[in-house]
Amino acid sequence: MIPSVAECIFKFLNCITETDEIMKIHIVDKPWGREVVWAKNHFYAAKILEVRKGQRLSLQYHEKKKETMYLLEGSAILEIRDMADKAFRSVNLELDQSIDIESKTIHRLIAMEDSKILEVSTPELADVVRLEDDYGRQTSEC
Repeated sequence: MIPSVAECIFKFLNCITETDEIMKIHIVDKPWGREVVWAKNHFYAAKILEVRKGQRLSLQYHEKKKETMYLLEGSAILEIRDMADKAFRSVNLELDQSIDIESKTIHRLIAMEDSKILEVSTPELADVVRLEDDYGRQTSEC
């Protein structure tokens, strides 16, 4: 069973006092900005998405990965498909506000200004099914 994001955060906080292992921060350049991966183990992953104004991530979903996004700086919109009625809605993310994204939920993040978003998730970072991409990266056929 995949742990919830809350369980992952709890395990992370417990691990801080139980180990002194240091992880090297991993920076991944993206066409829309960059990802700063600052934690990853078999329980959870955590990264900061730095998205430039006017840029947007792929329209995507994840087979297993669950994530929570927390807006640290800037202004961003999350387009998300409602699983019940299959309609898309736009959520204006506000500072100090978070949103949970369940697996198989189609979504896309759009930066209205330079933005930093903290993402905490289950550890499946490669679990991305792209449906549309502004930068010509490979999409998956459904």
